[in-house]
Amino acid sequence: MPSPLKSQPTSDGRALTVKAQIQEANSKTGVVTARGNVEMFYPARKIQATAAQAQYFSRERRIVLSGNVYVLQEGNSIQGENITYLIDEGRFIATPKTNGQVESIYIISDPNPATTTQAAPATPSFNRKSPAKK
Repeated sequence: MPSPLKSQPTSDGRALTVKAQIQEANSKTGVVTARGNVEMFYPARKIQATAAQAQYFSRERRIVLSGNVYVLQEGNSIQGENITYLIDEGRFIATPKTNGQVESIYIISDPNPATTTQAAPATPSFNRKSPAKK
């Protein structure tokens, strides 16, 4: 029987892969919880993430990542203490630690690169052990 956290590959690329030290699935609530060095890969949306904990709420179609969260999607990144991903909307909602901030890096295409006077920064690479913000 396939694990509820790592589905078998599908031809349409909808598989969500979660790796963690501990994983639990509750068939009554539809909530899957992963704890401890969580790594999440969602190729269909080009999302990679790390966190201390991840919860997938299958009925609401949302993923809640918590604890030093780092998300990378197509070169764009976001870091925060808690990040919720609303699957149907394709939207992230990030919140910081108390009195902290959320940090995002967005890659912006310039339609006329000849007018750019500064070199564009390098695209951030996925670092599963992102430095913690204190």
